Parts: sequence; C-alpha cells; structure tokens
Amino acid sequence: MNLCDLSPQYVRAIAPYQPGRPIAEVARELGLAEHDIVKLASNENPLGPSPRALVAIENALANIALYPDGSGYDLKAALTRRFGVPAEQIVLGNGSNDILELVARAFLAPGTSAVFSRHAFAIYALATQAAGAEGIETAAHDFGHDLDAMLDALRADTRVVFIANPNNPTGTWLSNADLLAFLQRVPENVIVVLDEAYGEYLPQDKQSDALVWLQRFPNLVVSRTFSKAYGLAGLRVGYALTSRMVADMMNRVRQPFNVNSLALVAAAAALDDNDFIARSYALNQLGMRQMIQGLLLMGLDYIPSFGNFLAIRIGNATAMYRRLLEKGVIVRPIGNYAMPEYLRVSIGLAAENTQFLQALESALKEQA
Repeated sequence: MNLCDLSPQYVRAIAPYQPGRPIAEVARELGLAEHDIVKLASNENPLGPSPRALVAIENALANIALYPDGSGYDLKAALTRRFGVPAEQIVLGNGSNDILELVARAFLAPGTSAVFSRHAFAIYALATQAAGAEGIETAAHDFGHDLDAMLDALRADTRVVFIANPNNPTGTWLSNADLLAFLQRVPENVIVVLDEAYGEYLPQDKQSDALVWLQRFPNLVVSRTFSKAYGLAGLRVGYALTSRMVADMMNRVRQPFNVNSLALVAAAAALDDNDFIARSYALNQLGMRQMIQGLLLMGLDYIPSFGNFLAIRIGNATAMYRRLLEKGVIVRPIGNYAMPEYLRVSIGLAAENTQFLQALESALKEQA
C-alpha cells in the first residue's frame, strides 16, 4: 500500500516551496569557505536585526522554559500603540507566510477559489492548493498585478484575493488610488489580502493607506512581517490587521503558540526602533543605485523595484545561477514564477553588492 494515497489528491499535487539556499549548504557542496560566500537570495536585511530586538531577546532568554503568551498580548499592545488598531483586530503569525495560510485555512475549502496574479508570491498558490480550493492565476501587466484582470476573474465561488504590494519577486508597486478603486469594486463577501511584507522600503510619498481603509472594508486583511526591514527573518513573526470578524475566524485555525516567546519580545522592541528602519531604508536606497549602475554598465535589463531586491534579465538564468554559486554568490532563480530568464538578487551591503556585480561580470565574460 502506498500511504501517500491516503492524502487528498490536491495535497499530493503540491510542489513544495523552495527557499533560498543557506551559506553553510553551498560551502559544503562546493568546498568554499563560508566567509567567502555572500547570500543575496532571500531578501534579508544586510544590517542584521534591530539592536533593540537583540537586547529584548537577551532579557527574555531565562524564561524560554515557559510557553509563550499564546495571545501575544504585549506585541499586540505595541501594534495597537503604533497603528491605532484594537487588539481584537490583530492576528499574529509565525512569519507572514503563516498569516497567508491562516486566511486560506479559515476561508478556503474544496469548491471555492482564490485569485492571484502571475509572477506573484508563490505561497498564494500553495496555500490555496493546500486548502483544496482552486487557484485562479490572472495575467500580469508589466510583471505586476493587473487589477482589472483580477476583478474580471472573480467568480461566485471566489472567497479570497491575494495582492502583494510591493510584489515579490518582481518589485512592482500599486498606488493607493488604484488599490482603493479595486477595493470599492470587490464584492463584500470576498476577502482581500494585501501583503505588505516590503512596505518599509517604500518612500514616504508611496507609503500604504491600507490601515485607513480597515473600517470601511471589513473584508480587508493587511499582512505585514518583521522578517524583512526589521531583520528578524530567523525568528519568524508577522501579523495581520483586519476586522474583528475576520480576525476571529483566523484565530480559530491558528495554533495556540504559533509565535515563540523570543520572537514576541523581539518584534515588540523592533517595532519602535525607528532609527534602525531609517538606516535600513537608506542603505537599501544606496545599494539599489549601486546595483542599477552596475547592471547598466553591463547592458543588462532589470525590472524597476520598490522592494529590497531586483529581478534581472540574464538569459539562461539557471546556468548563470550555477556559475554565480561556484563564485561564492547565492542569488535566486525564479523560473518557478514563469520568469526563466530572470534572477532575483537581494540588495546587500556595498561590499556584497560589489562581489555580486564582479562575479556576474566575470561569469558573463566566460559565457561569451
């Protein structure tokens, strides 16, 4: 008997998410020294974690024999102070991936559907499939979301729409005006998930208005994370801001202790570290300019990005990915996003960006 046959067909059909490769694994495989390898594959903050978060973690270490606060009271209180959203409208997650999956588990099932864009974050399709629902992928516009196409794709059985802004892996951005017009046209019985994992990297004049819309649109879920600009990717903590009704349903399917105690205190401390976020934003702006200048000198095309990464058109991206690995540079091929000619490259420290650009230039010459 094949025990896999006991699993639902829609689960057996899932192709697992492939994360960026860790430095230690590449070092073992290729016989490289870890300190010679630069990882620009997972959109992590090259500055590391918020210093305030590190202090909070150190102070909390003595209590790790105890279960975390399953309600996340202190972190929710910090989020309420920061955003003015009541605790009853906040859901905490083991990273924002968990938030996306909680939405799927709470509102999707066999016989329902979810809508998402081509070239959008892979977890939307995976979470939909894991719930037994049908994923409806709409055509992209210039590698970004085509909101009119997404509206046209809505069906009577559609329960969820996923939108990333800025989008991963392409870095495209939707204006507040366009998103508001979209929300006004979506039926009230369709949950709209606005995934703002990279929102801290937007300039001030492009910051999201989504929290202003929460009272007007009870079907809106704003998903955010501490993994990117706050530098807490290894702790896995994210959150959703939504209506009480939606939060209640999400909390019914949430694991009781889905956010660990160190993540809770670190996130609460990092949330108020405005200086660290300002430094992270400034470093990303400088690094983005450095990367773009280098790519232009090499005559390479890229998708203008509002995140902390660039999607670069490289031809045979899989082959180039391997060449860069051999030179000690880890990037991300995104053929699984229907972009086989592109590599996604995170913005790093100046020296890391230089190492990537030099390795890329060398690999292009070897390829010629």
